[in-house]
Amino acid sequence: MLEEKGLCHLYWGYGKGKTTAAVGLAVRVLGQGGTVFFTQFLKGLPTGENRSLETLGAVVRRTPEVRKFWKDMTAEEQEVCRRECRECWEAARQALEGTEDRSWDLVVLDEIVDAAGLGLLDAGEVLEAVRRRRPTCEVVITGHQVTGQWEEAADYITEMRCQRHPYAKGMAARRGVEY
Repeated sequence: MLEEKGLCHLYWGYGKGKTTAAVGLAVRVLGQGGTVFFTQFLKGLPTGENRSLETLGAVVRRTPEVRKFWKDMTAEEQEVCRRECRECWEAARQALEGTEDRSWDLVVLDEIVDAAGLGLLDAGEVLEAVRRRRPTCEVVITGHQVTGQWEEAADYITEMRCQRHPYAKGMAARRGVEY
């Protein structure tokens, strides 16, 4: 679908909106007849955006058994998370490369910065795959805290900063808004 070189987007920070921005771009690509491979790391609970993207034709891959933050997981749960992140990365890596019978216009690597930051994935390997992707493949990388190596790979960089969030006042995540 893309007629020119695919670029790399980096959405990062501690504010709300990283995944939402990635979903918005995915919807735009799908609306133009493109193909989307949307991978979520460290996220296992079903969300409205996953259902919507699949309905529109995207392929969504995530870590289904991840139900807690890393710091709250038992050693056994961390091992399951580690395995699922590696499996998701392998699928995403193949999507970035494309094949003769299937190539993707957009590959989203949601929360991959955090997965690498926890040591679940090798940041250097991820960034090398992003650099070596098919020339027309657009890619989105998201996460909370980035280093220069992530910024060097990006053509677009958007920082999301939280100035106020109801979570700070004890309000739980709301269906349809936060998930």
